[in-house]
Amino acid sequence: MGLFSRKKKDDRDPKKGDAGTPEAESTPPAAPEAAPEATPPAPTVGISMSSFAGLGAAGAPVEPAAPTDGTPRPEPLLARAAADPRIEVRAHNRPALPFAPPSPPTVLETVPGLRDNAPVRDALAALPDKPSGAEVPGVVRQVMQGNLYLRVQGDAREQLRDGGQITFGVARAGDKDYILAYSSGQALRDAVAADGDTQTSAIGQPVSALVRHMLQGTFAGIILDNHSAHRAVIPREVLQKAFEQADPQARVKTLLAQPREADTPRRLASVLAERPPLWVAVGPSQNDKDKMGIAEARLADGTRLLQVFSHPLEIAAIGRNEKALPLDVAKIAKALADHPQVGGVIIDPAGPLMTLTREELAPVLALAE
Repeated sequence: MGLFSRKKKDDRDPKKGDAGTPEAESTPPAAPEAAPEATPPAPTVGISMSSFAGLGAAGAPVEPAAPTDGTPRPEPLLARAAADPRIEVRAHNRPALPFAPPSPPTVLETVPGLRDNAPVRDALAALPDKPSGAEVPGVVRQVMQGNLYLRVQGDAREQLRDGGQITFGVARAGDKDYILAYSSGQALRDAVAADGDTQTSAIGQPVSALVRHMLQGTFAGIILDNHSAHRAVIPREVLQKAFEQADPQARVKTLLAQPREADTPRRLASVLAERPPLWVAVGPSQNDKDKMGIAEARLADGTRLLQVFSHPLEIAAIGRNEKALPLDVAKIAKALADHPQVGGVIIDPAGPLMTLTREELAPVLALAE
């Protein structure tokens, strides 16, 4: 594909002129589906359910997601696991980033008619003026779902209808080219205001398809929201590694990013029962450093929850020293079945997150090996 914008990546000085309103293609062009990648086999290791560094300790409680249908949650389960009756949950100093609110964003459009990738938009907005490498996971983990916009030279809808080649924006830094992508309608407006090129439109593309195209070419990475107040440059190597480990369909992450509805817990449990790739965080038990434990969370009401993650980046984002361990859903179900004292799971604690009770996890518990 050709280029219509070859700006240096630090060229963000706006030009005078009417910003205009970018157009959107309501039905993105079909992209070939990514071939499903085999989930890495879970190593055979002895893991206890000992809490070793639970999220939601004193001073930083995790609030359970409130049911939208008014159904009360079960009473707290305060029993201790038999393997470790002296459970301690240590407080952690949570960095301001890359945590997101527990609930997904409710503002879904910044330009009427254009659906934002709201988790990515908000993660970028939360970046400081000079983001550090430690904040990169907070943005990249949100990029693991949804669509991003590309600016297209001319009318994207007309080009698609005529079967023509789409020419999208690329930025050049030295001898490297980066795909320019946008998280929101406002970010598109910022770009049009900056370069004054109103003869452009916009098209939404699934992030997986965009990354696949980047990897098939010689692009050095993706620049998100290049002309907005906060932008991020995500190198090719980071995206390649992240998507190698991702669920090709992003089932869990996609559902967590959507506004909550009354049936969201049921839908999430059904998705988990499909056995998507999942991870747990493991590290030495607090009470026995020779044992490995799975990280738990302790809700404000005392309920113990197993921490489950949709991607290793979700564990890195928490900023602790645990290791990501791929664990098949059936093995997670077995761990819960063997430890009835644990009240359920908390998925992607860095947010957006969801908690599921044992009752809500019935389709998953049925898989216990």
